[in-house]
Amino acid sequence: MNYQLSKENLLNKKSDCLCLPLYKDGILCSQGQQIDEQLSKAISKLIEQFKISGDTGKATLLPLSNDKAQRILLLGLGEAEKLSKSAFRKAAKALSSNLKDTNIESLAIDISKVALTDSDDSQKDTTSEIILAIEEGNYAFDQFKSKKATTSLLKEISFYSDNDNIESSIKKATALSAGMSFTKDLGNMPGNVCTPIYLAEQSEELAKTSDKLSVKVLDEEELEEMGMGAFVSVAKGSVESGKLVVLEYKGADDANEAPHMLVGKGITFDTGGISLKPGPMMDEMKYDMCGAASVLGTLKAITQLEPKINLVCLLACAENMPAGHASKPGDIVTTMSGITVEIMNTDAEGRLVLCDTLSYAEQFKPASVIDIATLTGACIVALGDAASAVMGNNNDVIQGLLEAGKQAGDKAWELPLWDEYQEQIDSPFADIQNIGGKGAGSITAACFLSRFTKEYPWAHLDIAGTAWVSGGKNRGATGRPVPLLLNYLLSKAS
Repeated sequence: MNYQLSKENLLNKKSDCLCLPLYKDGILCSQGQQIDEQLSKAISKLIEQFKISGDTGKATLLPLSNDKAQRILLLGLGEAEKLSKSAFRKAAKALSSNLKDTNIESLAIDISKVALTDSDDSQKDTTSEIILAIEEGNYAFDQFKSKKATTSLLKEISFYSDNDNIESSIKKATALSAGMSFTKDLGNMPGNVCTPIYLAEQSEELAKTSDKLSVKVLDEEELEEMGMGAFVSVAKGSVESGKLVVLEYKGADDANEAPHMLVGKGITFDTGGISLKPGPMMDEMKYDMCGAASVLGTLKAITQLEPKINLVCLLACAENMPAGHASKPGDIVTTMSGITVEIMNTDAEGRLVLCDTLSYAEQFKPASVIDIATLTGACIVALGDAASAVMGNNNDVIQGLLEAGKQAGDKAWELPLWDEYQEQIDSPFADIQNIGGKGAGSITAACFLSRFTKEYPWAHLDIAGTAWVSGGKNRGATGRPVPLLLNYLLSKAS
């Protein structure tokens, strides 16, 4: 899709369709009223004829007899004084839906006078929301279908404005969309294709796209040599070798500037191991690598935007299977840090691959570390699919993530990581155990990880409820929390 900024009059360039905001009771925006005058009140006549109200989230496509455009799309925004980013997001999705199955190839849109109640730059935010909605509407995962999805004919969208900031918004939204699509592709890929080695290969392909990005892949034997007993205890149950993928992006002016780090859980399929999961919906356990997928998607956006930041990404990739040589409940392993762990449940495997990876992160002397994982079903019970859970040992990192999520519309919510919860993971036979009982499952999982993150500022994102949509024909990866992570990292760039 070609997105561009145009500063000329909306009617000076021919397009297949004009798009104008429409407020409650059929009131055109000020710019729309001027264009309506130029068109001899053709738009207001259509509004009256078809009784178009302008309610939030309604997009109405109508014929327009004009040599500059054959159709007009009226985008309902409701009450102007109550228009928030979330409300505009709903309208943008309606716009995308209306355009998808038309023969419209070019769209001219003027949202220069739209004001959002919770935005510092409404033009940038509205432009971004439209691009994200269009790209989301056009996304299809059809690699394994004999009949491919219908491709939208829309090829060009022109945003009419005198605000040069829109160009940066177009660039960021386009990069973000590419990153989210990459994340969704990886998440939706079946487990027989998306294996640990597949994630490593995708990382190597991504590294070829930027001279600022390098990659190193450590195999299972190397992990064992480094003393990653917890990581290997998960990987050894599968014929698929575990992999630790290390990606380094050098974008800061100072190559030695302390990097920010993303650590992604990459369990490419999770049977639960010996603590076998129930059969229904086990197919969705291919999404247990969405933490790693979101890290790669964020990194893809970063390579397109090239911010001045140093970034290290670690992907902890393994398959959790119930083989004869898999770990058993009650086994005790020694982590890279020297902490011993009693494995009470082999289905709490994500924290086992992450704890060693978080210990490995220490050598980079990071400015901040964020791990991203589909870690606990308890998170879905607590927060549903509206927000990811965030916990950590550094308030600046936590607040930075919460604000980044708020700005991106990719929300997170802080859960307490109090000392009172730590005793739930005490073990009578080892230093700690990998589950903490029935209560506060998301928090005790984070308590486990906190034992390995004492040397740097750290936060944990549990994305079990937000990484994919479950059940039915609409199931699939969402691309979250790429918007949150990208906003956070851009806020740290110099």
